[in-house]
Amino acid sequence: MPTLVEERKDILLPPSPPVNLGGDGGSNDPASSFPISKGQIGVWILLTAILMLFAGLSSAYIVLRGVPAWQNIELPSLLWPNTAILLMSSIAMEISRRAVQRGDIQSMKRWLVVAGVLGLAFLAGQLAAWRQLVNAGVYLPSTLQSSFFYILTGLHGLHLLGGVIALGWLLLRAFNNRLSAANHEPLRLCTLYWHVMDALWIYLFLLLLLS
Repeated sequence: MPTLVEERKDILLPPSPPVNLGGDGGSNDPASSFPISKGQIGVWILLTAILMLFAGLSSAYIVLRGVPAWQNIELPSLLWPNTAILLMSSIAMEISRRAVQRGDIQSMKRWLVVAGVLGLAFLAGQLAAWRQLVNAGVYLPSTLQSSFFYILTGLHGLHLLGGVIALGWLLLRAFNNRLSAANHEPLRLCTLYWHVMDALWIYLFLLLLLS
């Protein structure tokens, strides 16, 4: 019988890609790197929890506003300039973020300081607004609206104070030259937090004002 001889030809195959056995995820490989950083996830979880808290409180405020025992209070006049101060601080944060993106580190530092000073001025103004109410004889248990006013503004001020502390940490990094155009995610996340606190305050102010 004739013998069939099988010819084998060498076939060149591309090398197999390296297998990642639990390394850093390969930040240069878009297929393996996660598009959202841990810092972004943490900030969004925090902001979601804060917004849910204020959504629940404002819903209770709207429902209880219709009860017969509801009595409106005269809002402190300081809330208007305080709102303007917080808006200016948010603008300063945005200018600082844009400055670091284009590599203007000195402008970034200056506007961070401005934002921090304005944030502290807002908190001081809120305390002065509380003093205005106390001087008018309006306390936490005086009426339903006064209770909500102290609770809503107090919780917002507490969360903004957390932002001021984070801003102080950012200033330390900035003056130690640890923020740059290539590495400024902490500033970007702090700016996002600041903008949300700004928008939240405008919402609360309008809620209290239009009652």
